[in-house]
Amino acid sequence: MVDYKPIIILLFVGFHIAEILAGRFWAKGKVRRDDIWIEVIGTSFFMLIAAPIIFYGAPAAVEAVFPGSQNAWAHLAWWQMLALLLLIDEGLHYWWHRACHEIPMLYNLHRAHHSCQYMSVRLAYRNNIFYFLLMPSVWASAALIHLGFGPVYAIYIIFKMAINYGSHSPLRWDAWMYQRKWLRKPLWVLERILTTPAAHSAHHGLHKDDGVTHYKGNYANLLFLWDVVFGTAKLARRYPQDYGIENEQDKSWRHEMFWPIIREK
Repeated sequence: MVDYKPIIILLFVGFHIAEILAGRFWAKGKVRRDDIWIEVIGTSFFMLIAAPIIFYGAPAAVEAVFPGSQNAWAHLAWWQMLALLLLIDEGLHYWWHRACHEIPMLYNLHRAHHSCQYMSVRLAYRNNIFYFLLMPSVWASAALIHLGFGPVYAIYIIFKMAINYGSHSPLRWDAWMYQRKWLRKPLWVLERILTTPAAHSAHHGLHKDDGVTHYKGNYANLLFLWDVVFGTAKLARRYPQDYGIENEQDKSWRHEMFWPIIREK
């Protein structure tokens, strides 16, 4: 199996370097001290604590309930495994992300992801510590690896994280495509299948009346098709001028990262 972890870390670091070289890393002075705390804690917690807990815990739980289940589904064809990953991993991510926007209590686990005034690859892991610990798609993926999906998952997660990092980055790989008339028809199909920076930037916009922002939709991570199918898609092919949370008071980094352990009125 391909060791995907170093590749994902290299992708993450590579996007950081690209943003620095492009002069987009500090977002024209919009980065606050709280933003730095949130991003350092969120990224470190996921990589060093949450991911090991989940990727060791889920297989242990499956094996405890179904002894001898390791590699029980390894006989499936690669395309069958990929189809199940797109259905289970991506589907659970869509519904978890959507629930965190539509259920006020769960939104406390996710508001850190939206409280900054800029886009950056750093947002990929910018969430409350319990957001990823409770994330059903990650637990499901860890269980599928135990069942024998490891080799296919390695390729799948590299591609998925490349799309995820790109959709959060201000470098906007899709911008040049919108300027070329000969790409209009292929792009019409592409942007309804994969999440583009324009689509995800709209999800992070500050003003819902700006004609672009759509923070009650565009929830998908890799497959934008989930938003298309369930009616939460908005494709404006433009990017919001401002980012953040509309009509909500600021919270400290302690509240955003450690709610409900630490709460502010």
